[in-house]
Amino acid sequence: MVLKNLREEIDTILEHDPAARSTLEVVLCYPGFHALLFYRLAHALWRRRWVVPARFISSFARMLTGIEIHPGATIGRRLFIDHGAGIVIGETAEIGDNVTLYQGVTLGGTKLHRGKRHPTIADGVIVGAGAKVLGGFTVGKDARIGPNAVVRAEVPPGARVVAPRSIVMTREPKDAKQEPQPQEFVPYGAPGDDIPDPVARALNGLLDEVQALRARVNQLESEIEGQRLEPVLKTGTGGGAWVRGEKE
Repeated sequence: MVLKNLREEIDTILEHDPAARSTLEVVLCYPGFHALLFYRLAHALWRRRWVVPARFISSFARMLTGIEIHPGATIGRRLFIDHGAGIVIGETAEIGDNVTLYQGVTLGGTKLHRGKRHPTIADGVIVGAGAKVLGGFTVGKDARIGPNAVVRAEVPPGARVVAPRSIVMTREPKDAKQEPQPQEFVPYGAPGDDIPDPVARALNGLLDEVQALRARVNQLESEIEGQRLEPVLKTGTGGGAWVRGEKE
């Protein structure tokens, strides 16, 4: 079973990283793979309540790889850690299958109690470089966390979270009863061309508002001008006609 899991992790790296050319290269040169090896050993000790040896192994792995994974964290199969420098995974974090983490990712906690305080990352999630997921909530299946996003609340399945303001964009299935379809692998979890830039979208909204106001002002000006120019014939004692409020 252990060898099978290692084989799956190597195959995952070969599948998602075009720079990886052979199994031997992955085994010798990929710190993400090394960090997982140390984690599996430390986690086994942690579950047997050998706390100090488990923490010692995880600390040694951090010095060797630059990746800090607490031995109490729960990690599923086929985790892909790309580059890996500066990744932090907290004690009560839970990571599902087929998850991808890039460098600088933090799965951290914001509470001081000993209960659940780190996030749960569901299957198929991609967390981009520098992203911070902080708290004991769940990031739904197949969600994409963009680079440098700061996530402090639950993310629905299949949603996109983009920096700088951590805007959540959801993709609902056409049929309400239909389950969201698995999504293709997206390097760094960056939004694709079909997801607009939030700043550009805000500016476009302001431009639309300005155009609508300008059209309304032009309409009001036309109505006022029409009232001024509309000739009104009036017959008075002097027999004259009134145009623009003046007697001719």
